[in-house]
Amino acid sequence: MTLTAGPDQPDLPAPSTPAVAGDPGRTHLPSYDDDAPPPRPRSSLGRLSPDELFVRVGSWGAALGLAWLVTQRLLPLAGPAWFLIAWFVLGLVMTAVATAMTGTRVDVTDRVTAAVITASAAFVGLALASTVIYVAVKGYRPVLNLNFITSDMAGVGPRDAFTAGGVKHAIVGSIIQISIAIAITLPLGVGTAIFMTEVGGKFARVVRTVVEAMTALPSIVAGLFVYTVWILALGQPRSGLAAALAISVMMLPIIARASDVVLRVVPGGLREASLALGASRWRTVWHVVLPTARPGLATALILGVARGIGETSPVLLTSGAAGFLVVDPVGGAMNSLPLFIYTNVRSGDPVAIQRAYGAAFVLLALVLVFFVVARLLARPRSTAPSRLRRTKKDS
Repeated sequence: MTLTAGPDQPDLPAPSTPAVAGDPGRTHLPSYDDDAPPPRPRSSLGRLSPDELFVRVGSWGAALGLAWLVTQRLLPLAGPAWFLIAWFVLGLVMTAVATAMTGTRVDVTDRVTAAVITASAAFVGLALASTVIYVAVKGYRPVLNLNFITSDMAGVGPRDAFTAGGVKHAIVGSIIQISIAIAITLPLGVGTAIFMTEVGGKFARVVRTVVEAMTALPSIVAGLFVYTVWILALGQPRSGLAAALAISVMMLPIIARASDVVLRVVPGGLREASLALGASRWRTVWHVVLPTARPGLATALILGVARGIGETSPVLLTSGAAGFLVVDPVGGAMNSLPLFIYTNVRSGDPVAIQRAYGAAFVLLALVLVFFVVARLLARPRSTAPSRLRRTKKDS
């Protein structure tokens, strides 16, 4: 059989069918030997070869020696900060030179970029760890006393021993204020993000611009706004509610902006599938979009709480400081952990400063608790059957 190409071209031979041993012209399915040993995974996959390991580790080892030579012998750059900066810069140079000797330009770019990203992550982790360790070392003595958590500062002076007084009133005040702020900002922030993402339009672009501008709003401006409107114009007293309103002004743009980013990541195919099945836009958002974005919305809430719970200037202007326990958000001055830290550090007394460090350590622990609770609430539900159901099914 031949293929005719045209009047001016020679005939082309027909494509040959690959012959299969045993039975040509039929599909041959591979067979598996049941007696064959199981395959062994190759442990070398994904690991660095000895040459690559030598280039990476050797470059930073050589940079370490060069950094010591430059900062300690050649230039007057004493101190660990200059040594670390020189080590990092020389490490990048040595990595680029050693990689260029055996690799291509792409390899050089890849290794230098990987080194920069790794060093940046290590720097952020080191900064966080050093902050937590420093606060814990400076404030562990007050925290070792149980009364520091279970008592307030009613009738306790700034120079009294750590066995008297505590931050119970500040902890309760911070929890009440941040809880009211969450109740206000979470529906408003998520609703604003839904409007910007799901509704859209010209007004949505205006709202997005305002939200992005409010993200950089100074905290003192939020406190002055609530102080002017709530306390001066409406004649309300300083209270925990006023402080919660000021914190809400700070948290709202953070939650709205982060929620907007999270909702935009939800695949559009999920929305289209829900609408194609006859669901309304509201039911699509409530039953499809929001459950899909729940972990990201929890992250947005955590960012907002971390911003609001540590604010001092809005609380200083709107709530006032009280040395005793206050649980009524509209019942007058209510203290909080940031305000307690500020007032004790301002006193200048060494005992009060140590109490401030202890309160800062408690504040870090409180933020961690909020983080864990938000993560647990936002954790996606498992679709796997429980052990009890599997047992009943097997029986």
